[in-house]
Formats: sequence, C-alpha cells, structure tokens
Amino acid sequence: MSHFNAKMYQSAQIRQEMRINPRLYQAMELLYMPLLDLEQHLKAELAENPFLEMAEADVQKEVELKEDTKDESLSGDDVDWEEILLDGFDVGGRREPFEVKDYWEPTPVDTRDLHDHLHDQLRLLSQPERALRLGEEIIGNINEAGLLACDLDEVIEGINLWLEDVRPAALENAREIVDDSERAAEIADIEDTFRPYDVAEAEAMLERVQAFDPPGVGAQSVQDCVLIQLRLKDMADHPIYGIVEDHFDALINHRWSEIGKAVGITAREAQEAADELVHLDPKPGLKYSGDSEGYVTPDLIVEKIDGEYMVFVNDTSLPRLRISRAYREVARDKNKYKGENKDFINSKLNSANWMIQAIEQRRQTMLKVMNFIVDRQREFFEKGVQHLRPLTLREVADYIEMHESTVSRVTNQKFCQTPRGVFSLKYFFSSGLSTTSGEDISARGVKDKIKSLVADEDENKPLTDAAIVKHLKSDGVKIARRTVAKYRDQLGILPARMRKRV
Repeated sequence: MSHFNAKMYQSAQIRQEMRINPRLYQAMELLYMPLLDLEQHLKAELAENPFLEMAEADVQKEVELKEDTKDESLSGDDVDWEEILLDGFDVGGRREPFEVKDYWEPTPVDTRDLHDHLHDQLRLLSQPERALRLGEEIIGNINEAGLLACDLDEVIEGINLWLEDVRPAALENAREIVDDSERAAEIADIEDTFRPYDVAEAEAMLERVQAFDPPGVGAQSVQDCVLIQLRLKDMADHPIYGIVEDHFDALINHRWSEIGKAVGITAREAQEAADELVHLDPKPGLKYSGDSEGYVTPDLIVEKIDGEYMVFVNDTSLPRLRISRAYREVARDKNKYKGENKDFINSKLNSANWMIQAIEQRRQTMLKVMNFIVDRQREFFEKGVQHLRPLTLREVADYIEMHESTVSRVTNQKFCQTPRGVFSLKYFFSSGLSTTSGEDISARGVKDKIKSLVADEDENKPLTDAAIVKHLKSDGVKIARRTVAKYRDQLGILPARMRKRV
C-alpha cells in the first residue's frame, strides 16, 4: 500500500504576469479628477513634497529669485544640507526665498436648508417647551421634498421612547435643586412636561407646522400637500378642491369625462379647473435643497476666433509646479548621502518629476479629446443640438490612440464652456439613428426634435407617437414608434391623450 508523502521543497520558475505600477494608478486618478479636485490635490502635493514649488508667473519675481540665489549667504558652503535633510527639510529662516508660503483653503459657506428654515419659524411660536419639542420631532421627520416621511403614529412613538429615557434623570435633577416647600409643585410641572404625547397634541402641532413657509410643507402625501396649498390660497370652495380631495387618481390620469360626470360639470370645465394646479408645488421643500444650485467650473473652454473653434484648458487656478531650486542642490551630490537619506531624496525627487509630467500629460490628453469633439460636432456649435452627431468613446480612443477607458476618465465629471453654454463632456456622446441622406443623427438631436414638435402642436389635436414618427421620417430620420415613446418618456412628455385639451 502506497503512502502519500507531503514534503516542502523549493523550485525556480519563470513566468510572466502583468502588474500595474502604483504611479499608473495615480495617473489614472489625475485624469479622473475634475478641476477643483485637482487643484486641492496639487496643493496637498506641494505641502507634502519639498522638491515641488510653485513657478512664479511674474518675470520680476523670477529675476529677484535669481539674484537671491547668487547671494553668498546662501551658497552651498554656508548651508548645512545634511542638517537640513535630517531635520525633515526644515531650512528655518532661509526657506522663504525658495518656497511659497502657506496656503489658505477657502472655507465653505454654511447654507441653510429646509430644516433650518422650519426651525426658525418654530422658535417664533409662543408655545411651551413641551409643544416646541414635539414640533422639532415633526420637523426632523420631514424629508427633502417637504413631505412628512412617516406616519404621525411613528412620530409619537419615537418621541415617547425618548421621553422614557430622559424622564427619570429630569425628575432626579428637580429633586436635587428645589427645596421641600417647592418640591411638590416643581416635580408636578416636570411630570406634566415629560408625560407621553397623544394623537391630539401631535395633530395640533402638525397643523401649525403645515402653516409654515413654504406652503404645503409637512403634508403626509402629495394629495395632502396640494389640498393644504389650496386652503392657504382660500380656494377650499373652488371646484378643483373637491376634485383633488375625492377624485385624485382620475385627476393625475387626466380622465376629464369621468371627473366631470362625478362632479356635475363638463369635461372642459374639469380640465380648466385643473389648470389652477400649475401654480402649486407638489414638492415645496426642494427649493431649499442644497443641491439646487448646479454651479460648475469648466475644465475646458471653446472659443470661436477668426472663424475657427479653439480649445483651451481652463487651468489658470492650478498651481504651476516646478522642481525647487533649493532642494535640487540636495540631490546634486548623490555621493554625500547614503541609506534612508538617499532613498528619501531619490523618492521625493522622482515623485516631483513624475507629478509635473503627469499634469502635462493630463492637459495634452484633454486637449486631444476636446479638439476631436469640436471637429466632429462642428455643426452643433454652428446650428444647435438638432445637428449633434452620434459619437462614441471608441471613436475618440481610436483617433487619439489611447484606450477607451482613458477617454472615459478624461470625460468623466468634466465640463466645457462653449459659445452655446456650459456642457458636460458626456453631453457630446450619444448613440445615433440613420437618415435617408445616409448621415447619422444623434439620439440627443432626435429628442430635441420631438420636444420641438410637441411644443408647436395643436393642443386640441396633440401629436400621437405615430404622428411624431411621420414628422421625423419627413425630415429624413428613420425611427420606430416604440423608440419615440421611449424618448418621450425620457423627456417627461405625457402621452397624446393626456396632453389633449377637451
């Protein structure tokens, strides 16, 4: 019977494997970064790597810097570079002529959101502490849209659980503070303040919160939100109030005949009553959303100069990097340092050189990509979105002779300022549809055509999806009805039967 004999042994093998250099990861991250993130990253590199410094843009300062470096007091004989190296490159008072001063990061401005706005109004109420505490609990459960995110029973349950936790400590503190003559009344008041909340109290406070600005805030549903706004507009006697209250499902589905029969008015009168709703906001809290301000800083700028579109990188805010002249002297005498000191100098110097090269490579790659986009989409810049041509990442990658993933990183979260406005670079990429002329048209351009057709349609006879297909085919665009329906849904356009005026 044979026995399995397990032994340890060594053997030499030759094999090939692919490994990504850590700096390649860093280069990919630099490509991915939008302008503001890159600016912060470079400032952090300046603070960390002593071999990097900002290049002076002013020629006068450059001349003064050169004259300062010729000062005998700063010559290599007077500066103990070994001591500087061991002190972590802290050159003390001599450092100022060579390196930039501290950076002061801009402090973000604290913006006030919906909850802040509601709390300000709550504090203006002449209510006891117990009522204000309940109001804070209700406001805390209002979502970004301005609607109450849970049932009122859940609000009551949550605040009563909190009361159970804090009541014993509050009563104990009261017994320690007040004397015997005041104890009974004081404790009775505290017990009353910390007794469990009931439904009547919660409903009364919710009604007060619903009277706050913006109108409709604190509603428990979209239907409730609309009703609150109608009451605040003194429209409780208007036909639309009864329609919203009793026939909300038919209203949102535009079943005017059904509503008219139920209310005792004509379908046209029902539709005209519903027109009042365009002045209301079903999500009133969004106006206080912190994400409502979509400010962006363009990474690229396209300008038309003498009939030609020119592309520029908007990098004037980025620090201009160069190798520090002071610390370059440290690396010049390679035989003077050994061991960890030598490794540290080589590492930081190589990192500084690589960073400068990577930033320039990023700049050139962005210019190549944007120049190709401008050349391909020239008709868009001249005539508008309906002339946007289909474009894929693969096409750009093949042209600039780089990988498709590189183009994806270059275009991600990047914006371009053009004569037609500021656009995301992703805006210029979309699939295409065939035309009778043999040229392709961008899907984004087709959507714009659909939007224009619907905007110009007869309200009494709105265009069906089939009718839109016919109009597009007359313009030479080959498209299926289901594709039109998909694009219409993406544009937020209702079907023809719901757009029709009766």
